[in-house]
Amino acid sequence: MEIDDVDPTSPEVMLTFYRRLYPFKSIFHWLNQDANPTRRFTQREFAFTLPGDIYLRYQSFNSAEDLKKQVCQLNPSRFEIGPVYSARPRDKKTLRPGVLVPIQRELVFDIDMTDYDPVRTCCSGAGICKRCWGFIAAAVHVLDGAIRDNFGYQNLLWVYSGRRGIHLWISDSEALSLTDDHRKALVEFVSMNLGGETGNKRLNIRSKNVPPSIRHAADMLNQKFPDLVLADQECFDGENGSETLLSMLPPDIVSSLRKDWTANPYKSSEDKWEDLKLKAKADKSSVLLRALQDIVLLYTYPRIDAEVSKHRNHLLKAPFCVHPKTGRVCVPVNPDQVEEFDPDTVPTVGQLLKELDAIPKDENSPYEHHADWEKTSLKPYVDLLNQHALRLMEQTKGAKREDDLSW
Repeated sequence: MEIDDVDPTSPEVMLTFYRRLYPFKSIFHWLNQDANPTRRFTQREFAFTLPGDIYLRYQSFNSAEDLKKQVCQLNPSRFEIGPVYSARPRDKKTLRPGVLVPIQRELVFDIDMTDYDPVRTCCSGAGICKRCWGFIAAAVHVLDGAIRDNFGYQNLLWVYSGRRGIHLWISDSEALSLTDDHRKALVEFVSMNLGGETGNKRLNIRSKNVPPSIRHAADMLNQKFPDLVLADQECFDGENGSETLLSMLPPDIVSSLRKDWTANPYKSSEDKWEDLKLKAKADKSSVLLRALQDIVLLYTYPRIDAEVSKHRNHLLKAPFCVHPKTGRVCVPVNPDQVEEFDPDTVPTVGQLLKELDAIPKDENSPYEHHADWEKTSLKPYVDLLNQHALRLMEQTKGAKREDDLSW
């Protein structure tokens, strides 16, 4: 699908998008976790990127309507969401030093496709396609399961970044209250040091010191590795591929394998991997088995930008913003269907405006358009956010009922 000819950086385009399509009420319900404004929204920081690379921080709002009014007035190219503070961020200049501190923040994760450049073969840099999206899909499966199984968090929202990555927002009450030290410890638990640019570091995954979350992920990734890395990406094809693979193996078997693969230059990645599996089985070599497991995880384990997750004051792009390079909207992704997700099919702002133009005019409709997204291809994505927000709001109601009964 080709990017349309509408300029996503055009002020007129963005203003129409914000006025008629951006789901401000859905964003409010998600962040606030209640129908009526609470400090989770009114003391929340928003930051705006304005024309001329002007960055406006410490903005806060009383309601969804208040946010929409300011967004339409400023018409930013994008805006970001930060933590809940101890006071309203917009009052920062009038507060005593040290009074305004972050007290709550969703636990967030960022996975960027460029971190897979050392291992993917179909694209590089800012490029992304359905094939290399397989690395993101594997990461989502691993991280989603690790978070739910190890920490019991259930309110996970995955959002495509609009270009080459995916974000995770975790809104459970306990996750919101994590300190920076807690966040750092949690991220270290689910992360793995993947070494240098060539990715040839032996990880010794079966070491007793490796976090259980990584060991548990291995079984699933062992199933994804053949299709993704061997068959689709063909990471070990050709002489360069052979040398990459040999560099990660125990030195005592490298010479014989290099001789065999040099004599048979057309062996595929799958053939070479089968050679290694047969050799490990014949030699009963635990060292080689560990090396193979290391390679699987090195190529497929989530590559997390840990710094994004460690600090409560970190700002992250809001869902449903428009990426200025691609024109695509940052939309929620169902983790159960992440493998079927295709970045090239995500609606662009130009596509959405054309869909609006095709809607029959209703002379009786009000002047202000509040939910025109319902009439466009943005609807299923907003529905995903609304379902997520509704669960959070129901949990808030349940907690209030329990508090009432405790009296």
